[in-house]
Amino acid sequence: MKTINWMEEVKKRETEILAETQRFLQIKSVLTDSKKKEEPFGEGIAQALQFLLEKGRKDQFVTKNVDGYAGHIEIGQGQELVGILCHVDVVPEGEGWSVDPYSGEIKDGKIFARGAIDDKGPTMAAYYAMKIVSDLQLPLTKRVRMIIGTDEESDWRCVDHYFKKEEMPTIGFAPDADFPIIYAEKGITDVELRQKPIEATEGPLILQTLTSGRRYNMVPDYAEATLSINEQSNMKESFEQFLTVNELIGTIEINQSSCTLTVRGTSAHGSVPDKGKNAGLFLLQFLHTLPLDEQANQFVGYMNQYFVNNSLGTDMGLNRRDDVTGDLTINVGIISYTKEEAGHVGLNIRYPVSAHIDDLIETIQTKSEAYEMTVKHFTDSKPHHVDQNHELIQTLQRVYTEQTGDEPTLISIGGGTYARALEAGVAFGPLFPGREEVAHEKDEYMVIDDLLRATAIYAQAIYELAK
Repeated sequence: MKTINWMEEVKKRETEILAETQRFLQIKSVLTDSKKKEEPFGEGIAQALQFLLEKGRKDQFVTKNVDGYAGHIEIGQGQELVGILCHVDVVPEGEGWSVDPYSGEIKDGKIFARGAIDDKGPTMAAYYAMKIVSDLQLPLTKRVRMIIGTDEESDWRCVDHYFKKEEMPTIGFAPDADFPIIYAEKGITDVELRQKPIEATEGPLILQTLTSGRRYNMVPDYAEATLSINEQSNMKESFEQFLTVNELIGTIEINQSSCTLTVRGTSAHGSVPDKGKNAGLFLLQFLHTLPLDEQANQFVGYMNQYFVNNSLGTDMGLNRRDDVTGDLTINVGIISYTKEEAGHVGLNIRYPVSAHIDDLIETIQTKSEAYEMTVKHFTDSKPHHVDQNHELIQTLQRVYTEQTGDEPTLISIGGGTYARALEAGVAFGPLFPGREEVAHEKDEYMVIDDLLRATAIYAQAIYELAK
């Protein structure tokens, strides 16, 4: 059989790939409430799932919609199944975009949109990789199935539902992280904490409300607090100085009896909290300088003690690390407070493969009790690690080197991908070494040359894994 020039095959389809990727990115597939059984995560996500399944049907692939929770597109034949695990849902767009976040605008060699790099752009790369293998009528001894998730950015209810009903692939990869190969992923736990309200609470300043954040796995880029003022204060001057010192944008509005404060930070992925500027934590840091009422002072004191400038969890005794996956990190993704219901916090914790969830939760609970804070709920996704000598990794390393000429090093991440749903699964691209990480940030984009290169890599990988 003659050698296949995978990049040449991609270039033949470049116009179609870009046009279809734009169409896909223009669907606002953000989680919303839904009353329709067939749209469990909202209309936009259902539309994005149908978009891919319809493409598969038109290309005469085997397709299936699994109750609106997930779907799959399949080529090839044989007993064994190779999985490509993708997702069509995206996080909310956030603030401060310079382009329409759902336009798929192309400029400066990049395609911009929420989901461009996480994970709609890579999903289209993987789809066209399958299509190239199919178009070339290459002989396969295994089936290749793109499994399409719809709730990856929230609770993974999609894959939980899918694998209750459908076959588990023997091996596979998720095009949802970095090249060369992600062979280890930290454990991920979302922890909900609540404060016990105090009946009588007084002070020169009464904190009425505080809100920050939309998702556990995003660094909040906006925070707002309202206070009742019982005596005159020089708060305006001190707040403006605080903003200047911390290089923040914010506002303060004061009238005779109330005050509203806002802070704008910088969003980032929850797995890299220090890459962003957590607007909520900055606002809490300022509130800690004020003579607040008893209940608010307790909540604000707790947050400053354990979470402000504390993304490694050191002060709470959560600092854990190992050589495989590095340090534990904490993102304070949600902060909510009302005078009536007291404080509510949502933490997104990424912990190394050697740490244990029960130990972490017990530590959080013990440290929180003195501030009348209680762990109300937590979810957990265990760490994931594939042996570096596994056939899957060996094959992908060879493909990556042949396509790029670069060293196929193995790396670990704090992010969580669908690869951890498989016993032998890794994350494989699409972000090339040296590229800016913009997932979950404003002006998210994917370099077009990288989209095409990833398609060629995925096409060869699919063939090598399934031939």
